[in-house]
Amino acid sequence: MITIKNLSKRYGDKLAVNDLTFSVAPGEVLGFLGANGAGKSTTMRMIAGFISPSAGQVSVCGHDIEKAPVQAKSCMGYLPEGAPCYGEMTVGEFLDFVSDVRGLSGELRRQRRAVVIDRLGLAPVVDQVVETLSKGFRRRVGLAQALIHDPQVLILDEPTDGLDPNQKHEVRRLINELSKDKLVIVSTHILEEVHEVCTRAIIIANGRIVADETPTALEARSRYHHAVSLRFEKADELAAARREITLLAEVAAIESNERELRLTAIPKAGANVLSAVGAIIAKFDWDVPELHLESGRLDEVFRSLTEPSVGKGIEQSAAAEL
Repeated sequence: MITIKNLSKRYGDKLAVNDLTFSVAPGEVLGFLGANGAGKSTTMRMIAGFISPSAGQVSVCGHDIEKAPVQAKSCMGYLPEGAPCYGEMTVGEFLDFVSDVRGLSGELRRQRRAVVIDRLGLAPVVDQVVETLSKGFRRRVGLAQALIHDPQVLILDEPTDGLDPNQKHEVRRLINELSKDKLVIVSTHILEEVHEVCTRAIIIANGRIVADETPTALEARSRYHHAVSLRFEKADELAAARREITLLAEVAAIESNERELRLTAIPKAGANVLSAVGAIIAKFDWDVPELHLESGRLDEVFRSLTEPSVGKGIEQSAAAEL
């Protein structure tokens, strides 16, 4: 439903987006990740037809966003970064305005208006002027306008920005529900959001794609993939565990936090640390209230891909502890 080919955007001498090519299929929730200035929002704006590319092509639902913009935008809902609205309107007036723009009328208009007000919890503020709303409510109004015409494609730029934890949970739940019959692209810098809602993640750095995988596959790149993390009750047991576990042939490195009495055993590539660590715990009969096998740390993978110097530092640190 969305196809991007050789997409680029240049601002003077700066190449903000550099030759991106990817496609997104129905039922996918694509997380679009990158550091500030990486080109995330610029790419989202080009997909949505908000700005024109310097080169390349975007097709949405079979419609070229440059050659057939009205047809492409009619099947798309777009939440821009910052969720700009007409501040002088009430929430109800703004939703009516968007309904007019989208060509909604009659029973369908009333039905869709009621649905978005209910699903996004806007009933308490429907008669309130937009500029007087909290940042969280303005974000929800932005989501409502993107959903009001029940689009096939959703382009969401930082959809949970400014929301409290409960509101974030509700929006993520809504995205999961919508993904059953829609294509969703979510631009975010909140890595936990990738775990919560995304079936696939693209990471960009300096305007180029540096990874395109499932969240699970990205986590498997982490040096913490299959690492064993433990928490102890006593400082002397933590110190003893560090000495003993460091000697294991399967262990590449040890990290410990004396204040929290935590230890992480990082495995060598392909090694099984869990069974060896478990055997040592049983041997010394240590009190270990917490022990878990890590799937990997997405934040570490993100840093290693977007900041090469960080990745080199991680590799050098691991090598030094071998």
